[in-house]
Amino acid sequence: MIFRQRKPATLKNRILMIALLLLSGFGFAQSESKRSVHFNLEQKLAIQGYDPVAYFKQNKALKGKKELSVSHQGVVYNFSSAANKEAFLKSPAAYEPQYGGWCAFAMGDYGKKVEIDPETFKIVDGKLYLFYNAYFNNTLKSWNKDEDRLKKKADANWNKIIN
Repeated sequence: MIFRQRKPATLKNRILMIALLLLSGFGFAQSESKRSVHFNLEQKLAIQGYDPVAYFKQNKALKGKKELSVSHQGVVYNFSSAANKEAFLKSPAAYEPQYGGWCAFAMGDYGKKVEIDPETFKIVDGKLYLFYNAYFNNTLKSWNKDEDRLKKKADANWNKIIN
């Protein structure tokens, strides 16, 4: 039986292997950063620090606490209580705001990412929608006048943005 001795890896092959390893590691980070790019965040913090679960459980906007925060796929959420934090951990997708936390009316009306007032919200079919509300312009009122059409357009516009 004859054994061949393997040649040591050339510098070119080593560089190629390192490059492939580095690129494969960026695949996961890229999906997180892509998500972070599309979400309405302030230093990775969603909903300006408001508790996403409180909208559903307490039916109001409650400011979350930094010590009760969770990072979910590159997005940080604060919670007003440990119970709300636990509920989110069990089912994050059930509590995340629609359209990355951007104004639902603006997403539906003209497909743009517009800031929100976290205290102006609506729950529709178990989903959280947030709205711009400043300078005598409460977009929730406009949304309510034509919700079905705006929601369909917002869904389509958001899909174009994230895909």
